[in-house]
Amino acid sequence: MQVPLTVTVLIINWNSGSQLSHCLRHLAAQTVQPTRILIVDNGSCDHSIEQIFLPPNATVKALRNNLGFAGGNNYGLKACRTDLVALLNPDAFPEPDWMKQLLAAAQQYPDVAAFGSCQRCWSNPEILDGTGDRYHMSGLVRREGYGRRPAKNALRPREIFSPCAAAALYRRKALADIGGFDNDFFCYVEDVDLGFRLRLAGHTARFVPKAVVHHVGSASTGGRHSDFALYHGHRNLVWAFVKNMPGFLFWAMLPVHVAMNLATLLVFMLRGRYRVILRAKRDALRQIPREWRKRRAIQSLRKASIRAIWRMIDKHPIPKNRI
Repeated sequence: MQVPLTVTVLIINWNSGSQLSHCLRHLAAQTVQPTRILIVDNGSCDHSIEQIFLPPNATVKALRNNLGFAGGNNYGLKACRTDLVALLNPDAFPEPDWMKQLLAAAQQYPDVAAFGSCQRCWSNPEILDGTGDRYHMSGLVRREGYGRRPAKNALRPREIFSPCAAAALYRRKALADIGGFDNDFFCYVEDVDLGFRLRLAGHTARFVPKAVVHHVGSASTGGRHSDFALYHGHRNLVWAFVKNMPGFLFWAMLPVHVAMNLATLLVFMLRGRYRVILRAKRDALRQIPREWRKRRAIQSLRKASIRAIWRMIDKHPIPKNRI
């Protein structure tokens, strides 16, 4: 008989307004309740924490400063003692059997470290918000299926590169072993970086299609196309590539990565957003020595083969429509 797995749902809140209350109501309606709900408030100033009704199994840790999604999660992870940790954004609203489906997958696949949800767009549930993250050979990342209606075979259980941390389940020990999130990323691409390091450590990830959440997306950061998102996303793409692309793949893919960054600069400069994109790439390059030191530590502990990593990398330099 299998021993039931314990799980903490970890929510990082920053000025999420009424969405946090909406998220908690969906958690309260789960057919299988988590062992614990931990809300880490990143120094919000919108009184969103004061507006919520806490379920009996929920606690709040209030921080004075905004540590970002990465730092907030690392703070919360230190307080977790359960077998599993489910990350859930305040603007992600799970269907009643979301937790049940993720826990069932974790029981069925004890050697898998991460499980991704089927994310649907809150504004239109017929449209996917993503079924897992893809990592391209150029270093670009994309949520698979984002903005599209799913094809017949899209919603099937399968291995994915990494789950989107807006609604994902992880084995706590696996996260602890690789040091959790990278605080320097602050937010954006930090979950792909985490998934890449899990994979380098020999772990895998799976998509759980019956674990459904409805996701607003970038609700507290001004949207996916805001200057904030553009800066952090395109800065962090460089760091994730430098740290994680293993062995000779780094040198083989480096020209593709450089070309992608130059093309990105051109595209956003033509769109009149040259100040933000130039600052993102400038700040990324300034910290290459720091990221290279991280790379040495990460690659020295690599367990996955180059072949295994290459198998899961999307061979298209830029994202193509999928699913």
